[in-house]
Amino acid sequence: MTGLATTSLTVRFGGRAVLDAVDIACAPGRVTALLGPNGAGKSTLLACLAGLRIPDDGVATLDGTDVHALDRRARGRRIGLLPQTPDVHWDADVATLVELGRFPHRAGWGRSAADIAAVERAIAATDIDTLRSRVVNTLSGGERSRVLLARVLAGDPDWLLADEPLASLDPAHQLDVLAVLRAAAVAGAGVVVVLHDLNHALHVADDVVLLRAGRVIAAGATSAVLTEARIAETYGVVSQIGTARDGSRFVVALGRSG
Repeated sequence: MTGLATTSLTVRFGGRAVLDAVDIACAPGRVTALLGPNGAGKSTLLACLAGLRIPDDGVATLDGTDVHALDRRARGRRIGLLPQTPDVHWDADVATLVELGRFPHRAGWGRSAADIAAVERAIAATDIDTLRSRVVNTLSGGERSRVLLARVLAGDPDWLLADEPLASLDPAHQLDVLAVLRAAAVAGAGVVVVLHDLNHALHVADDVVLLRAGRVIAAGATSAVLTEARIAETYGVVSQIGTARDGSRFVVALGRSG
């Protein structure tokens, strides 16, 4: 089976199931958005897909192989993760930090032509060229988010996993990041992204997974799954989905349901 998937994936914290028998399948070349209210289990699911958390039951697989069966270096070449609150613990400049994204590909200390080209593509894609000599810890939250995304892109992963990558970004740069995710999918990568804004999901996602209290409410093509009835079931709100002048869909939350 090709793709990133889970089968009966269950994670418990203190005896409580944060994820409860979750089955999903994400396809390469598509953007899959993980959606749901706070505490639904989105970040935990992403961590399992990335191989950072071992489930209590079930399995996360990459092309049919348990992600934990891959050694860390091989997994790092295939899966790139942008965590929700990434930390930078040293005073590195932007260019150096982005270059660290090439680490899983390097056999030695030197930089290859492929390394240099990948770093430059990542810097251009995230519009951080003017920041390359800045110390990362002096950047704003939005600037740092784009730099850390560039580090992931520099690794040319087969799968790009991002946990709320639009936090701290202004609307223009939010659209830019969504465009980067879309471009990665068009180029053949699988993209799995945790989002809070349903309109961002409608804008970028081919597929969505709706989660509530650790269970999958629905999963599949965005147009089929993201309906007013499912939004009410997942979020407990009344909404209206409309169509903009360019044909794109949008959603407006009108109030709590019930």
